[in-house]
Amino acid sequence: MTPQEESVFMDTKQFYETHGQEQVFRFWEELGEQQRASLLEQAAEIDLEEVDRLVANLLRNEGGEAKIDFSTLKPAPYLPIPEDIESDPAWQEALTLGEDALRAGKVAAFTVAGGQGTRLGYDGPKGTFPVTPIKGKTLFQVFAEKIQAGRLKYQATIPWYVMTSHINHEATVSFFEENDYFGLGSDSVRFFRQGRMPAVDFEGRIILEGKDRIAMSPDGHGGALRALERSGSLQEMQDAGVEVISYFQVDNPLVRPIDPHFIGFHLKSGSTMSSKMLPKAYEKEKLGHFCLQGDKTVIVEYSDMPDELCAARDADGQLSFRAGSIAIHIISLSFARSLASDSSVSALPFHRADKKVPFVDEAGATQKPEQPNGVKFEMFVFDAIPFATSPLVLETTRLDDFSPVKNAEGIDSPESSRKDQVSLFRSWLEAAGVTLPSDFAGQVEISPLYASTREDFLKAWKSAPRELDLSGDIFIG
Repeated sequence: MTPQEESVFMDTKQFYETHGQEQVFRFWEELGEQQRASLLEQAAEIDLEEVDRLVANLLRNEGGEAKIDFSTLKPAPYLPIPEDIESDPAWQEALTLGEDALRAGKVAAFTVAGGQGTRLGYDGPKGTFPVTPIKGKTLFQVFAEKIQAGRLKYQATIPWYVMTSHINHEATVSFFEENDYFGLGSDSVRFFRQGRMPAVDFEGRIILEGKDRIAMSPDGHGGALRALERSGSLQEMQDAGVEVISYFQVDNPLVRPIDPHFIGFHLKSGSTMSSKMLPKAYEKEKLGHFCLQGDKTVIVEYSDMPDELCAARDADGQLSFRAGSIAIHIISLSFARSLASDSSVSALPFHRADKKVPFVDEAGATQKPEQPNGVKFEMFVFDAIPFATSPLVLETTRLDDFSPVKNAEGIDSPESSRKDQVSLFRSWLEAAGVTLPSDFAGQVEISPLYASTREDFLKAWKSAPRELDLSGDIFIG
């Protein structure tokens, strides 16, 4: 080591010792130069004062996680979707406001894309997984084409921000480069890594998963806001005149990344964070619940909701707590900046998750525990809602916005999502007067570059109807 490197190590080691985390460097003498450099880099990434606070609050219960008072919990109000949006004055006013904001360049798209396709049996970033029924377009391509359609329609640059992870960042960037950014232009797509947090044991000591590796894990989708800030993306948005961020997750090919109605209602209501909801299909559907706790709108995870509240029904037979969260939000830029600030009194809370964390023992041997032996810290983006001004919850439909790809088979699988996509596209054709044979068994796919909404499809089809071969698969692009 050079004298300068030695000095950096000694300062870092002393700092870790001061915080009772000297075990991080216990194998230092056994490491090579590259391993030492890697370990120092990881150590520099960790905010030890933040770790101290989390250990005190979440492990030693000196502050503790905020508990939900289920006895006072009520269903949150939401704005229902009308039977005919096109004739509804409020929805048309919102459409105008949203389209004006898009034309003025006030909207940015933001995708949380740090996950891998492991649960799908796929080796690669989840965004590179093929999902469409005929062309096999990837999730990233579907989103890119929807954003490009919005750019062309509104004659505006809609920047796209993609949050990756340390695991998939290089592969994600390479995928976009290999596909020439799907025509969006490299200057308008920005990638940055999600933040990470160290895992600790039940005594609060940082865990080593290797002699030169700290057990690090993503800080949760709630970490997206401070990752935006730390990467300089929020400042970049502000400099470009962006005022609202359209937030969505990478596993949902039906999402509308650019929804002028949603944007318009957000602006019209004076909300600083708005959310879409779906009526839950059944009591135990794995969607968080929009609720009121006092005068605050909150989301209660499906796993935390008591059975009796999940089952509660109104006089008309509908589920009382029926508003399910689908992780689609509009967030005002100024609100995001206030939450992302390290000094903000309303910074998002961390949550504790007890996990089985592989570790190296005192002898340097790798151990894989059979029971939880450590704690990971993560934030949830929906924890921002209680801090928002006039939070709005807007109803949407499943075919318009939600068919995620999470599992290899069954519910929320590639197969179920492809079926939903086909159902959506068939409904567009039928609305345009195209009658498919009763025995039609083919697939249907409509490119977002042809139309990304029902209204745009009907307009495009009316101006130039096509003769379709109804004997097999139908692709319109």
